[in-house]
Amino acid sequence: MDQRAELGTFLRSRRARIKPEDTGLTLYGERRRVPGLRREELAQLAGVSVDYYTRFEQGRADNVSNEIVDAVATALRLGADERTHLHHLVRAVPVGARGPVPAPPPQEVRPGVRRLLETMSDTPACVIGRGSEFLAWNPLYAALVTDPAALPPERRNKLWLFFCDDEVRHRFTDPRRKAECLAANFRMDMGRHPGDPRYAALVERLSAASEEFRDVWADQDVSTKRHGSLGLRHPAVGEFTLSYEALRLTDPDQLLITYTAEKGSASEAALGVLAEQVRAAGGGSATPESRSAQAGR
Repeated sequence: MDQRAELGTFLRSRRARIKPEDTGLTLYGERRRVPGLRREELAQLAGVSVDYYTRFEQGRADNVSNEIVDAVATALRLGADERTHLHHLVRAVPVGARGPVPAPPPQEVRPGVRRLLETMSDTPACVIGRGSEFLAWNPLYAALVTDPAALPPERRNKLWLFFCDDEVRHRFTDPRRKAECLAANFRMDMGRHPGDPRYAALVERLSAASEEFRDVWADQDVSTKRHGSLGLRHPAVGEFTLSYEALRLTDPDQLLITYTAEKGSASEAALGVLAEQVRAAGGGSATPESRSAQAGR
């Protein structure tokens, strides 16, 4: 993926969403052909020359200081995740000139984390690695959404499942919100791994397979998965709501994601029914496939 193009596209998308009249700049009433701030207006707000900002947006400004990046981020009114993403993009620009990036080591889940998953019989949980790949999961998670063990390795990916599997997508009561969240999380993750061709390859595959993915990907939104609520539907128990927590593990590329219900709620009862069904079916530990999960694909 062309890092210069990625930087420019992100900056232009952020400029386009700012109303010039909200910035305090003097406007002269001329008709604008495109929405948002012009380059010269953004440069003025950031305190740099128009020529310098133009080169910055095109990825041609060498040795850009953190102060300049922060000034541009402030002028664009970026949130914390967007600001971090901008820093990632700026630092990634020279990567292409240095040749191919070495492949990262295989993704391995520590035995202690696997044992933790095995003990969480009443809590759906999974471990997600680089590129939104499933690395490990417990039986209740498999019952809640889908069982990654039943899928070919190339489909054991959160984005691929949601955007390309209608049955999985139907499990979410607000699929548009879920689509936006997945795309924003993936873009943030991709910014942390500049030059890794697997990210660009997945974007290409998803863009060819899903119109919805193309739509939300074009928004250029970024966010870090932390916590929130999720509306779900399941053929065995109907609709219910769970809270999720995304906990970063010792390996910074891995997230342990757990799903819980409010105590005493109908959602807790629904989750309990699923847990009982899993136990009745003999699901007592993380699936054997989750122990390898095609690490390092």
